[in-house]
Amino acid sequence: MRVVQERAVRATAGGGRTVSLPVQGTLKVNAVQIVVVGGDAGHVAGVAQELSEHDLEWHLAHAASAADVPSADGTGAPDVLVCASRVGSSDGLAVLADLGRRHPGAVRILLVEPGDDRDLLQAFTTSHRILVEPLDSLALIEAVESVAELRTLLDDPALKQAIERVGTLPAAPRQYLALTALLRDPDSTAGKIAEVVAQDPTVAARVLRLSNSAYYSGGREITDLRSAVTRLGHNTLRQLVLASEVFSAGPEADELRDRALRISQLAGKLLAGPSADLASTAGLLAEVGLLLPRTAGIDTATTPYSTTGAYLLGLWGLPGPIVEAVAFHDRPSRVRGSFWVTGAVHVAAALVNGREPDEAYLRSVGQFDRLPRWRAMVEAPAEAD
Repeated sequence: MRVVQERAVRATAGGGRTVSLPVQGTLKVNAVQIVVVGGDAGHVAGVAQELSEHDLEWHLAHAASAADVPSADGTGAPDVLVCASRVGSSDGLAVLADLGRRHPGAVRILLVEPGDDRDLLQAFTTSHRILVEPLDSLALIEAVESVAELRTLLDDPALKQAIERVGTLPAAPRQYLALTALLRDPDSTAGKIAEVVAQDPTVAARVLRLSNSAYYSGGREITDLRSAVTRLGHNTLRQLVLASEVFSAGPEADELRDRALRISQLAGKLLAGPSADLASTAGLLAEVGLLLPRTAGIDTATTPYSTTGAYLLGLWGLPGPIVEAVAFHDRPSRVRGSFWVTGAVHVAAALVNGREPDEAYLRSVGQFDRLPRWRAMVEAPAEAD
């Protein structure tokens, strides 16, 4: 099952180029310190040797446990933290979360065993990237550089000045965040979930309407939220609540919301396994930047809506792959590696909006031959109609 971006087929760095990593609010352009926590020290040494062959100013060190990681203000403080799936008797994600609190500016990467089918939305609230064990030097280069590029984009002073001119920004989708947390609770019930949905009558009405559509109802009408929650399923419910909250007001809200749901539905079909949920959520938010008022004077030629949307999602605290996909879905070739969330959102947003996807990009990631089938998905009647 696919849980991460596939390994890079080529190195994307060389020539002595350094990677700029904003650390603790500053921009660091010197040697990058990487600490791998847990795993086999001998393998880490081999990866360090491979990195040196790419002429990168990166230093890789191994720490047997979290206690062995240098402090944030000490010598060898990490710019990048890589955590094995298990560190001693502890789960790697829990260890990484603790290290993230001690090193809030560090890039955080979680290693998982092949076939791990964990909830990626939850994992990415702690980690910036997830890679398959054993650690691979090319995958590490790709992951660190992609995070650095996104940080550089969102740390642009011109972007921040443009956002400041907006004034009051759209609020984070609190009902969606509460629902997501509840769905992760193994003790949650359909009744508890229905109580959260019922807090907003507009959202509740949309949930009932969708659950009684031809695609979901099977000819049997339901009128209570608990049954509607069960019928729709958690993922569909989560996306509908998110779309209803985010695109709730404004003269184009209905149009934006309907288009967002179509992009979400298509993007989720282009990837398999847990990655589909990430693509579905990112597709839903691809055009969130259009919510910012045009009267703010943001020059879309230099600051496209995709960038302002990604900045907004970063403020909301959404997972990195979703922010990245929104930031670069209109220029997917800027994202290193294989076809993943950004690529899926790019294709879905282009086709739903009647545009042609980037042919050169799709050829570069080996997906161009699938375009006719993807186009047919859009041309077919929407399943939920």
